[in-house]
Amino acid sequence: MLKLALFLGLSASLWSQPADRWKDLRFLVGEWTGEGGGSSTGQGMGAYSFLPELGGKILVRRNTADYPAANGNPAVHHEDVMTVYLEAEGKAPEAIYFDSEGHVIHYSVEINPAGKSVTFVSPSQTGQPRYRLTYSDSGKGVVHGQFEIAPPGKPEAFTRYMEWSARRKE
Repeated sequence: MLKLALFLGLSASLWSQPADRWKDLRFLVGEWTGEGGGSSTGQGMGAYSFLPELGGKILVRRNTADYPAANGNPAVHHEDVMTVYLEAEGKAPEAIYFDSEGHVIHYSVEINPAGKSVTFVSPSQTGQPRYRLTYSDSGKGVVHGQFEIAPPGKPEAFTRYMEWSARRKE
C-alpha cells in the first residue's frame, strides 16, 4: 500500500503543471467559423475548433475546409487534426499535425504574447518543404491565419499558400 501511495505521489508531482499552461494561446481557444480566405485551390469555406483535452494537458485543433470545383479542378474536402503539447515545464510547446491527404508535420511553437500571435514552424529537413502556420488575434473575436510553405533547399523562402480570417462562434 505504501508503494502505491509513493508511486501516486511521485506521479502527481511529475505530471503536475501550472494551472494556466496555455495562457499565451488562450485567444485561440474556442470554435471558429471561416470568414473567407483563399489558397491555390481557390476560395473555400471552413471551420475549426481549438479546445483543451485530457484535462487541459493538450490543445487539439480540428479543422475542416471545403473548396468548390473551379478552373477544371474537382471540389476538395480537407480535414486535419493538430495536437499542441507541452512536453516539459520550461520548454516551449510543440505540435504535431495530421491531415486527410496523408501529411504529418511536426512543429515548434513560437509565441509572441505582446503581439497576441502564435507561429507553428516545421524544422528544416534536407529535400523537404518547410511549413509555417501563424495565427494572430485581430480582436473582437476575430483571428487572422496564414499558412506558408518554403521549397526544399530554401528553408527561409516562405511564400503564402493560404490566408483567412475566422470569427469565434457565440
